[in-house]
Amino acid sequence: MNLKNIFQDFNPSKFLVFTCLLLFSLLFALRLDNTIEWSYWVIFLPIWIWKIFVIVGASLGSYIWWKHPQYRMEHNSHVQFKAMVICTGMHLLLLMFEFLACNNLEAETHSWILVFIPLMFLSLVSIGICIWAVKNDRSFEMEFFCSVNILQFIFIALRLDKYIDWSWVIVFIPMWIVMCTAMIGVLYVIIFAIITVKSPDIIPQHRRGNISIAIGNSFIVVPLLIFEVLLANRLDGDNHFKYTAITVPLFVSLITMICLSFGSKGGNQWWFGMRKDFCQFLLGVCPFLQEYGNISYSLHKNRQNQEESTTQTTTDTAKKYKLPDVSKVVVPVISIETPD
Repeated sequence: MNLKNIFQDFNPSKFLVFTCLLLFSLLFALRLDNTIEWSYWVIFLPIWIWKIFVIVGASLGSYIWWKHPQYRMEHNSHVQFKAMVICTGMHLLLLMFEFLACNNLEAETHSWILVFIPLMFLSLVSIGICIWAVKNDRSFEMEFFCSVNILQFIFIALRLDKYIDWSWVIVFIPMWIVMCTAMIGVLYVIIFAIITVKSPDIIPQHRRGNISIAIGNSFIVVPLLIFEVLLANRLDGDNHFKYTAITVPLFVSLITMICLSFGSKGGNQWWFGMRKDFCQFLLGVCPFLQEYGNISYSLHKNRQNQEESTTQTTTDTAKKYKLPDVSKVVVPVISIETPD
């Protein structure tokens, strides 16, 4: 067990986002089933915590950026700072949508088209951000998700305001297209992993990596597709499952994403002004973890050391009591030319 290996590729941003989404999904499903009667402002508490971390992290990063001009000369510093500013702007638009949605669920004072306007604008802006991210070699998962679902957001807003009377299965057509594309990608990854397993020329480390990617993508996409099918049927009245039961596949996908955040490289080093990887920052802030992080345990090595110790003890015992060496047994020489 090695603490450094656990946090070496840890992505704290993804861990925070997926954890908050998991808690929010659970609370929202319980609220829809009337298991709890809490206000929607309380139900959205994980979302508010997520946005507070984003705003505080961006504020501290911006303060250190302007307070210490020498840090701007670091490698790739300008690109990472711009990425943090862009990401913060996207989260503010998302926060505006979430605030309007929570208010509308609580009091129903606005039309849903008005509520979805920040999300639609975010989807349009995300297209340009994706192009910028590709040019600067940055990740763009959230931007890509928003840009490909702009039509889906429009359909949901029109359906909630009853401007269209389509069934929810038809309303979710843009989502079905996206999920079919994702399933094709999962099948490709699975086939590629099978090929690498059968190939003897592939390095074992790469083979294990491809298998892990295939398993991880399967546990994300397949449960997510099952959840969307169950949700569409529930909204159309084709089944009467509880929302907590319907969201179980979604929980599987989110838990898988949380686990994969420990192996997801990347992340912006300017959040909270850390300017380094989260592992290095954590070990610097908490020195007592350095001692624990330098202690590793290997079952194979301990067994090997035990065997070496046993062999050494046997050798010492043989020397002490002068046991005969079986490998040097004296055998009389017999010549066939010598008569009996």
